[in-house]
Amino acid sequence: MRTRTLPDPDTLPALDRRYAPGHPALDLPNGGPGHPPRILLLYGSLRERSYSRLVVEEAARLLRHFGAEPRIFDPSDLPLPDQVKGDDHPAVRELRELAMWSEGQVWCSPERHGQITGVMKTQIDHLPLSIGGLRPTQGRTLAVMQVSGGSQSFNAVNTLRLLGRWMRMFTIPNQSSIAKAFQEFDENGRMRPSSYYERIVDVVEELVRFTVLLRPHVRTLTDRYSERKAAGAPIDMAKDLSAIAIARQTKGAGR
Repeated sequence: MRTRTLPDPDTLPALDRRYAPGHPALDLPNGGPGHPPRILLLYGSLRERSYSRLVVEEAARLLRHFGAEPRIFDPSDLPLPDQVKGDDHPAVRELRELAMWSEGQVWCSPERHGQITGVMKTQIDHLPLSIGGLRPTQGRTLAVMQVSGGSQSFNAVNTLRLLGRWMRMFTIPNQSSIAKAFQEFDENGRMRPSSYYERIVDVVEELVRFTVLLRPHVRTLTDRYSERKAAGAPIDMAKDLSAIAIARQTKGAGR
């Protein structure tokens, strides 16, 4: 398995639980009992002390607190795109299976030379828009984050937003950019209390809400004319609600 084991999964020393309800989507339609939102987390560095991985781990702990099920993909043996014929590699298969499993995702990349890293882009490049008629990213929610070694920047999160749109994902409004990330973590790899940590809490809380809100409607929201036409699947006008509503309006206007 290429999913990382999350250390101290339920320990949140920087979180003030008085202000962080365990189920932030309960007040939303369809926010009641149901399976936990399934969230895949990707990070963009293979360093032993990878700050993008540490951020993702903090996000995963918060996701657990907010009632979601997180899984972190380990890209350490992921080949480059087109390096393996037919993408026939166990790491590629597992990444795609996790993407299909997910209802939402978190992408966190270091900013390197003003952009996302090659490790981050490689993971996204291994997620095609379609696999055998199934779409591993379309309709999923997405939260974007970045870490920087210097002053705060938004180059990486802006690129991740562009990629999320290209992958037909619903990228949430909030985002996180952590400046001088090396100062924000203690010797155990845990994030210190700060406004940067609070922003990660905000992002994760918002991601859970959007995922719960959208997931019952993903099929309708991603239904496209061009794809129906290409598949030779015309709409049954007797069952289509929009066609029925329009027909009723037309009849009413003719009275």
